[in-house]
Amino acid sequence: MGSIKEKLSLKFFLFVGLAFIIIQIPIIGDYLRIINTVIHESGHAFIALFGGHVESISLFMNGDGVTHGTQSIWIIDLITCSAGYLITSFMAYVSFWLIKKKKQTFLIDLILGIILINLLLWVRNPYGLFWLASFGLIFLAFLIKGSQKVIHNLVLLLACILLVESVSTAYDILIISLIQPHAAGDATNLSQLSAFIPAQAWGIFFFAQALFFIVLGFKKGLFRIGAGELQPKYQLKGTKEFL
Repeated sequence: MGSIKEKLSLKFFLFVGLAFIIIQIPIIGDYLRIINTVIHESGHAFIALFGGHVESISLFMNGDGVTHGTQSIWIIDLITCSAGYLITSFMAYVSFWLIKKKKQTFLIDLILGIILINLLLWVRNPYGLFWLASFGLIFLAFLIKGSQKVIHNLVLLLACILLVESVSTAYDILIISLIQPHAAGDATNLSQLSAFIPAQAWGIFFFAQALFFIVLGFKKGLFRIGAGELQPKYQLKGTKEFL
C-alpha cells in the first residue's frame, strides 16, 4: 500500500476525474477531445511521409478525424495505420514525464508546434481550421495572461485529457473490433494489410499498448503530481521569442 501511495497522488486522481467529466459534456467535451484526435492523425501523417504522401487531415465536430494520403511501401503503410493509437498513448506518457521533470514549457511548445504544423500543412476542412485556430489562440491567451499555477494546472489537465482519451479510444476500437470487425477503423485496415492477423487481434493490441504506457508511467512515478511550477516562467517575449 505504501508503494502505491508513493507512485500516485490525490491531485492526479482529481485531475483525471475532472478530465473524464469534462470530455463527457456535450459540445465542450467533443471540442477538447480533438487535441487527442490531432495527435492521433498527426501520428499517421508523420509516419506516412516516409513512404508516401499526405493529402490532408480532416477534424470533425464530434471529435473524430481522418487522414487522407497515398502509400507506396507496404511496411510503411502497416506502420502508418498502427501509429495513431501508439502515438497518442506515447504522447500521454511523455506529457506526464515532462510535467514530472518540470519541463512543462517544452510540452507547451510541442503542443503548439503540432497545432501549427497541422494548420499550415494538412488540415483543410472548415471545422478543422476553426478548431486549430481557436484552440491555439485560447491556449496562448491562458499562457500569456495566466499565473504560474493556472498554466501548470492547464498543462496537467491537457495531459490528463490525453491519458483518458488514449485509453478510452483504444478501448472503443477494441470493442468495435470484437463486435464489428469490418468497421473497426485502423484495426480493420491493419487486418487487411496483414492478411493473417484479424481485426480483433489488432483491437486487443491497441488496448494493451495503452495499458502498457499507464503501467510504465505508474512504475516511473509519473503520476505522483505535486504543486509544480514552470521552470523557467513561460513568456512570449524577452528570453523566449516566437516568430
